[in-house]
Amino acid sequence: MDTAETAPFRFFSLQVVRTRRLGPSMVRITFGGEDLARFASGGRDQSLSLFLPHPGRPAPVVPVEEGDNWWAAWRALPEDVRAVMRSYTLRAQRRDPDEVDIDFALHEDGGPACRWAGRAGTGDRVLVLGPAVAENTAVRFRPPADADSVLIWADETALPAASAILEWLPAQLRADVWLEVPRGGDRQPLRTAADARITWLVREEGAPPALEAVRAAEPRGTRPYAWIAGESGTVKELRRHLVRERRIDRRRVTFVGYWRRGVSEEQLREAAVKAEESAAGAA
Repeated sequence: MDTAETAPFRFFSLQVVRTRRLGPSMVRITFGGEDLARFASGGRDQSLSLFLPHPGRPAPVVPVEEGDNWWAAWRALPEDVRAVMRSYTLRAQRRDPDEVDIDFALHEDGGPACRWAGRAGTGDRVLVLGPAVAENTAVRFRPPADADSVLIWADETALPAASAILEWLPAQLRADVWLEVPRGGDRQPLRTAADARITWLVREEGAPPALEAVRAAEPRGTRPYAWIAGESGTVKELRRHLVRERRIDRRRVTFVGYWRRGVSEEQLREAAVKAEESAAGAA
């Protein structure tokens, strides 16, 4: 991401304003800061990079003074110094005062971001690499103009994005939505003007697997658009079903693997970096 002042993305220095538990597996953290005057979310599944302080440090260490070379400089820092980097969806943005909400999924065996969110308090400092213009490439939910229905599946990690998408959908658009969460208390009230059929798949209540639930539903509309996000194995399985069985044009299916079962985000990022370096070396 380019960090120049005129670029669509830049760094924002923020601090925790308040926290609110949304259920047994989710906490909402509200951030404020003067920098938010220049923050411009595109809504829907707007993603950003969140930098958290390494345990024992008062603020995240990111070499933003390096300008466009910040990424290489950040990776060169010792692991026990450099900030913890994670990708999150912006749940909401407000003005007067300038605030943003980020919802964090909590797990008993969660990583450093999960542990940070579970104990976050007022005044805690973070750094965000996020949008400075509303029309930006970190918004992936982009239904074609002719779409007459949408299909959405999300697990708890993608629930904030799915919730924001539902709020964005226009009135009367048909939407079939499956939201998979660990516990019954993780159900949340959702707002949408769309003609939405929302099904909660609660794992502790014995909900069927995502593929089984989606496959059993009667499709609506003749020009559908699909957005599926969450655990990458399930996402791939659902995409295969939509493209091969339902014959939805693959260009009308947006799929995002937020995490992979049994693999940490550090491992995923490291694999992605190695792939990029290998491709660059072969060029």
